[in-house]
Amino acid sequence: MRYGRTRPGDMFIASSAVVMAEFVKLLASLLLVFKQEGSLQHCFMALYTQIWQQKVDTLKVCVPSFIYLVQNNLLYVSASNLDAATYQVTYQMKILTTAIFAVLILRKQLRGTQWVSLVLLTVGVALVQLSSSDKGTTSTDAGQNRLLGCLAAIAACCCSGFAGIYFEKILKGSDVSVWVRNVQLSFLSIPLGVITSFFNDYSTITEKGFLFGYDAYVWYLVVLNAVGGLLVAMVVKYADNILKGFATSLAIVISTVSSVFMFGFVITFQFVVGAALVIGSIFLYSHEPKKPAANPMGNPKDHGDHHKLCLSGRQQHVPSVELTLKRNAVSHTKKSGY
Repeated sequence: MRYGRTRPGDMFIASSAVVMAEFVKLLASLLLVFKQEGSLQHCFMALYTQIWQQKVDTLKVCVPSFIYLVQNNLLYVSASNLDAATYQVTYQMKILTTAIFAVLILRKQLRGTQWVSLVLLTVGVALVQLSSSDKGTTSTDAGQNRLLGCLAAIAACCCSGFAGIYFEKILKGSDVSVWVRNVQLSFLSIPLGVITSFFNDYSTITEKGFLFGYDAYVWYLVVLNAVGGLLVAMVVKYADNILKGFATSLAIVISTVSSVFMFGFVITFQFVVGAALVIGSIFLYSHEPKKPAANPMGNPKDHGDHHKLCLSGRQQHVPSVELTLKRNAVSHTKKSGY
C-alpha cells in the first residue's frame, strides 16, 4: 500500500480501490459458498434463505459493513502519510481497541498480565511515533502529513476493534456460515462504497473515470486486500478476534527491513525500543499460566473414603437380604404344611 501511494505516475483513487476489493471479495465468497454447498441450486437456495428470507439478520451486518468500509479508506490515508514501518507499528493499536471492545461487548475477562501488555503496547507505539516525527527518518517525506497519518491509523484501529468484535459476536451467535456472512458484508459494502467514493472524489471520477490510474500493481493490491479480508474472517470464526492482531504484529520486522531497502528508512534507537515493546507485549498477552494437572484417579484419600463408604453400604444391605431369605423359607414351610 505504501509503495502504491508513493510511486511515480498517475495516482489511483483510493476509495475506488476499496470498492473493487469488496467486489473481488464478493466473487471469492460466492465461489466458496458454491464449493461448500456442492451445486449451483443448493448455493442459490442457501443464499436466498440466509440472506433474503432472514432480512433482519442481514441488516445487522450493515453495521460492520459500513465500519469496515471507513476503516479501509482510513488505512489508505495512513499509508499515504506514514512510512511503512511506522504505519505497521501504529496499526497494532487495534489490539488494544479490540481488547477493550471484547471486554465491553463480549464480557471477556482479561488477566492482569494482559492489561500490562496492552500498556506496553501503547507505550511502544508512542515511542515509534515520536521517533518517526524526527526529521531524516525517511527520504520520502515530501507531501506527507504525519499527524494526519497517525490520526487516520488510530481511527482505523478503533473501527477495526469495534467492527471485529461485532462481527465475531454475529458469527459465533448464529449458524450462518462464515462465507455467507462475507457475501452479506461485501454485498452491502459495495453500494455504500460507491456512494462514499463519489462523495469524496466526485470531480476526479467524473473527469478521469472510476478506474483511473489502475495497472497490474493496483489490481494486485486490490486482490491482496480482498484475500486478506477473507483470511481475517476465517480467523474470527475459528480462532479469536484478538489473536489475529498478534499474528499481524509479526509483520513489523518484515515491514521495517523492507522499508530500509525500498524507502530509505533509518532505524533509530527509539524506534527499536518502541518496536521491541510492541513485539514483547504480543508474547506477554498470549502467554497463559500453566494450570495444575488434574489427577484422573482423583485424590487417593477421597478414593479410600469412597471405598469404605461402598463397603459400609454393602454391609448395611447384608442383614436385610438374610432376613428376606428367612421370611421366604418360613412362608414356603407353611404352604407345604410342614
